[in-house]
Amino acid sequence: MASAAPRVLFYVQHLLGIGHLKRAALICRALARAGLDTTLLSGGMPLSGLDVGGARLRQLPPLRAADLSFSVLLDETGRPIDEAWRARRRDLLLAAFRELRPEALVVEMYPFGRRQMRFELIPLLEAARGARPRPLVVSSLRDILSKAPVPKRAAWIKAQVEAFFDVVLVHADPRFVTLEASFPEAADFADALVYTGYVAEGEAVAAPRGADSERRGVVVSAGGGAVGTALIETALAARPLSALREAPWTLLTGPNLPAGQLDALVRQCPENVTLSRAHHRFHELLSGTRLSISQGGYNTVADLLRTGPRAVIVPVAAEGEAEQTMRARLLEAAGVAVMLEEQALTPQALSDAMDLALAAERGPRDFDVDLGGAAASAAWIARALAERRREGGRRP
Repeated sequence: MASAAPRVLFYVQHLLGIGHLKRAALICRALARAGLDTTLLSGGMPLSGLDVGGARLRQLPPLRAADLSFSVLLDETGRPIDEAWRARRRDLLLAAFRELRPEALVVEMYPFGRRQMRFELIPLLEAARGARPRPLVVSSLRDILSKAPVPKRAAWIKAQVEAFFDVVLVHADPRFVTLEASFPEAADFADALVYTGYVAEGEAVAAPRGADSERRGVVVSAGGGAVGTALIETALAARPLSALREAPWTLLTGPNLPAGQLDALVRQCPENVTLSRAHHRFHELLSGTRLSISQGGYNTVADLLRTGPRAVIVPVAAEGEAEQTMRARLLEAAGVAVMLEEQALTPQALSDAMDLALAAERGPRDFDVDLGGAAASAAWIARALAERRREGGRRP
């Protein structure tokens, strides 16, 4: 009798934007394609239309951050969570772990981020460490941390990795950036790091290799978070100054933008400009686009590198956030994008940046970077679990 497919439990908590959730969903789709019985356990606000492929999606009682400081967490009704709420959610998470008995537990971002979730993640990781047989425990991490940790925090992260995790899958191409660029202390546990390549939606698209003249229009995307209204408003004001003023423009806001603000922006849109919530097939939209104006989030940059329009990036830098700025500067240094700092964002500056991007010799389509991170992550986990089974069971 054939043995059952190995079970994988993938925990993700998105707090403001939707990038963490969408990246987790891409990896879970790949895990399911690799023949693993995969459950995505989401703790953030539900996202309509999320595609998890052959995996299953379970929703914990959702919470979100009040703002970019991430200091206040709110439940689905908008009230700050309390200790009773934390205890209920911790118990539900542990119950899911006991029910599913996964052979692999994947935790997104922690311990490099999501310290706010220690109330449930440390009990979960302790339960995994004490289980017999013990599951493979994986940290799923993007390329760049939001902020460089202070020494005390860095030491705590290192201790958490050593105490609980078998491997850290870094979803990056080390030819472009390594984890040490934003977290130098990662060198202390380099043997635990596995670089998977970037996690990107879709397959490589042939069309972007064509001439720029075959592409049409401008896409302005403000990410999936509650910030980005200023970018949309500035783009509208920059359009009459742009060489692409007659081209069709598509403006995309995040799902967290309040309906009133969305309606106000729609009223500002002139003819040949459309505005809507974020596009579920964003990478397909970009594949025929001449120019992208966006923030510098992981998923958006992966889509740009996959599909290849000329690119202007205005990274989010509020509250000391450095992740998007570092990523945008690396792309600009590689000569494949133009970066405009958030504090310098004006209609004229944005129009000038668009001209630079359109006139550049190279764009994202010319950049050689590994975009196979979802499949590579799934393959690594599948191989590790197969090896454990060949050894006669999971390691203690």
